Amino acid sequence: MEARRSSLVILPLLGALSVISPFSIDMYLTAYPLVAGEFAVSTNVVSLTLTAYFIGMAGGQLFYGPFLDRFGRRPPLFFGLIVFLVASLGCAATTDVRMLIALRFLQGLGGCGAQVASLAMVRDFFPPRQSARILSSLFLFIAVSPLLAPTVGGLIVAAWGWRAVFVALLVIVGIVMMLCWRFLPEGHQADCGISLKLGPILKEYASIARHPCFATYAFAGAFSFSGLFAYVAGSPIVFMDNFHLGAAAYSGIFALLAVGFIGASQVNILLLKRFSSETLFGAVLAVQVVATMIFVIGTWAGWYGLEATVVLFFITLRCVGITYPNAASIALMPFARNAGSAAAMLGFIQLGIGAVISSGISLGKTNGNLPIIAILAVTSLVGGMILVAGRRQAQAGIAKAPAQNL
Repeated sequence: MEARRSSLVILPLLGALSVISPFSIDMYLTAYPLVAGEFAVSTNVVSLTLTAYFIGMAGGQLFYGPFLDRFGRRPPLFFGLIVFLVASLGCAATTDVRMLIALRFLQGLGGCGAQVASLAMVRDFFPPRQSARILSSLFLFIAVSPLLAPTVGGLIVAAWGWRAVFVALLVIVGIVMMLCWRFLPEGHQADCGISLKLGPILKEYASIARHPCFATYAFAGAFSFSGLFAYVAGSPIVFMDNFHLGAAAYSGIFALLAVGFIGASQVNILLLKRFSSETLFGAVLAVQVVATMIFVIGTWAGWYGLEATVVLFFITLRCVGITYPNAASIALMPFARNAGSAAAMLGFIQLGIGAVISSGISLGKTNGNLPIIAILAVTSLVGGMILVAGRRQAQAGIAKAPAQNL
């Protein structure tokens, strides 16, 4: 009963930590025109603030991993949250767009600490064989942010201006920090044997990346998950530019597909009662490959209108909602002592691959829907090929893992 009560407290706190960065990204999107107008720059310049956040978030993943293993989870977590709060205050007060870009980098560096820590603490507080179910629950928090955050951010911007978004983030994250300070226990005792020198850190990351279980499922999962990045970056082009939908209709389709995506992660919880994470990941990734191949062939042939395109996006995103938590769970399974570094490496790979793909779509020139759908198909296929090539070695690696890690 005590364990059950503890889970009911820990899970919402980990969920709150995991959405700090998604909210920091999505709440701010509606403010671009106002920021550009105030600083007399183009929206392309303002978009660098988002790029800076992604760079800070990606680089920070690797920074936090060794510290989470060396000092325990709480000290690095609270350090990152304090950095985030200071950067948010600076963003609200800045009068220069270059300073805003720099502060958003700092904000991303601080915010990613919460994301890495929450992932590592899933490994701390829950048995590895349950972690896919817990990650699916956390995914519900993360997936809700694209639905809720832009609306909340838009209301704040309309009422009080773009600077108020950062004040709101300051207040929200401050409350989360106080709740974690009071109720979130330490999940991993400090380990002085973990080196903070650059050489051993790089050696540790290289060792993690070479583990057959991690390498197979981290990269296969990352390429599967990159379909979400491709969809988010490409959906305005597909639906507004090519299908000529208005903002209201596009928002409705985006919400519908987001609901399907969220629902898939919850269906995964039910499926895990009957199937293993390995079985689910392999089967659903195969469905994703087939669906995206049908998608790209039909798009090339000109078979699909708006309805078919929405249905095929829906199927693809449902697959991603199931592959992501299972891949993350399996990739982290062999690691206990260095779970923080493994979680950081996993996040870096996922975010790095996804960011490169989404940036390519955003910066590239597309003619019709085909290039975007082709990216969905290629990334799914690459993920499937990685799984096929490494699955046997990965299973052997899991079997050989020390008993205390499993």
